[in-house]
Amino acid sequence: MIQWYPGHMVKARREIEQNLKVVDIVIMLLDARAPLACRNPELEQMIRQKSLILVLNKADLAEARSTSRSKAYLKRQGYWVAAMDSLHCRGSKEVLDLIKKAYSPVAAVMMQKGRRVRPVRVMVVGVPNVGKSSFINCLAGRKIARVGEKPGITRGRQWLRIREDIELMDTPGLMWPKIEDEKQGLKLALLNIIGENAYQEYDVARYLVEVLKQGHPDVLRERYRVQNVDLPEEEILAAIATARGLLSKGGQIDLDKVSRLVLQEYRRGAMGSISLE
Repeated sequence: MIQWYPGHMVKARREIEQNLKVVDIVIMLLDARAPLACRNPELEQMIRQKSLILVLNKADLAEARSTSRSKAYLKRQGYWVAAMDSLHCRGSKEVLDLIKKAYSPVAAVMMQKGRRVRPVRVMVVGVPNVGKSSFINCLAGRKIARVGEKPGITRGRQWLRIREDIELMDTPGLMWPKIEDEKQGLKLALLNIIGENAYQEYDVARYLVEVLKQGHPDVLRERYRVQNVDLPEEEILAAIATARGLLSKGGQIDLDKVSRLVLQEYRRGAMGSISLE
């Protein structure tokens, strides 16, 4: 069980609760590689009275078939769902269309009352490091939100006018207090969503090797020159360390270095598009 709920998470939760009163729509970003693992049950409970759009972000790092299945599953649950690659700004039109659809009943009521239709107010939420700032910059077509490198860094409230008819509120990444499911915790750690002090990199690297063995053995053979992909995960990591020269001064396998290497290469997409769900 992973426990990771530092003090600034309490502050972030309180901030989101207070600001919900003034927004029309909530967009929840999920990492497309493991969207179900990224769903924050506490956050969904908080925003249950608001129109909710789920955006599977970082779709460029996920397998297209897995993303399609996840979208279909979430749509069957009754959500508006879109997939997006915020880094390369692909998929923004689908998101903007969903915002328009979700806001249309509210706009219709304003027009019926003879009032001017004001810009839609959208709150962007999600777990840490899911790409909220990149998402906002993409929708705006310019860099207006600051991009934080470390998960869970509170940057304070930002109201951002991205178009004449849309105002966005950026919020700090929010986790829930306890991750009871070990596999879910490993996925979140692998995606760099929970802070590095909450897990051992070696354990997460072993989980990644297990994922590669089951679904992407060619990555082990071709990228890391592992001849026998049926070896135990720890032996495969040792083989990668040897092939890459990741040894300590005494010539021993440096497990810390090889673990960090494979995690970093997965996170930046160097292994290709690999989904966890």
